[in-house]
Amino acid sequence: MSLQQGRSRRSYRRGRVAVVAIMSILAVTLSACASGSTGASTAAGGRIRVVAAENFWGSIARQLGGDRVSVTSIISNPNADPHSYEPTPGDGRTVATAQLVVLNGIGYDPWTQQLLAANPTSGRTVLNVGDLVGVPVGGNPHRWYDPTNVGQVIAQITADYRAIDPKDAAYFNNRRQVYEHVDLAPYNALISTIRTKYAGTPIGASESIVSPLAQALGLNMLTPASFLQAISEGSDPTAADKATIDQQISTRQIAIYVYNSQNATPDVAAQVAAAKANHIPVATVTETLVPVNRTFQAWQVGELQGIESALAKATGR
Repeated sequence: MSLQQGRSRRSYRRGRVAVVAIMSILAVTLSACASGSTGASTAAGGRIRVVAAENFWGSIARQLGGDRVSVTSIISNPNADPHSYEPTPGDGRTVATAQLVVLNGIGYDPWTQQLLAANPTSGRTVLNVGDLVGVPVGGNPHRWYDPTNVGQVIAQITADYRAIDPKDAAYFNNRRQVYEHVDLAPYNALISTIRTKYAGTPIGASESIVSPLAQALGLNMLTPASFLQAISEGSDPTAADKATIDQQISTRQIAIYVYNSQNATPDVAAQVAAAKANHIPVATVTETLVPVNRTFQAWQVGELQGIESALAKATGR
């Protein structure tokens, strides 16, 4: 099933999550009883066992932890919709044995909270990104597209690693320094360059996933916020919003159009086609890592380069 098909069935699928969560409870309880396990445990070799709900946070956690951690990302398939993912009993067992769980929150991955509630343990740390950055349910959940929030998550994961494994605190501090100042250097440089060169440039977008990044880049988002939210949540946009966007494209009020290629609804596909027909450069982003084995920073740099190229073509700068 494609990501968009998953979104169109979101309400139905959410109703099934509770059933699967119960299956997870039973599976984990039976497993714990058989093994005598009563809490989170370390991975082989004494590494911290980490579970990330999504692979973009998992990539960061893996790089910050190095050989002192073992990281499992539950959402790694580009066609899986994190909003309405159905957890498996295996996911329940994975969460039950984790020492650190990283979830996005903000209503993006509610199934993670269900797994945590179904498998309580005193030996587990939970990092809820929404809670960390102060964005409540109902806010824009796409915090991995906000560089400031990414920095907050990096700091908190490092702090959690130090608390779980104090003897390796210096190692984790060093990993953070390398990640922030070396690995993320191209990412940070592109953000700074685009903001300096193209701040204020009007753009259009397919959904709210682009909004945090557009703000960080200083770009002027003209697409109605209600349309961005509707597409992100899998609901139908209003005719008025679609008419507004059609006019913005036909009169070239926007310099570029950015869309999530993993969520190309018929409305979005029509806007992409219209933008190209009106010689408006188009750039793409994705919801999760593409390809799945890419690092967070390589993924983001690739997307930023696409946006920069589109802006250069549109403005001649």
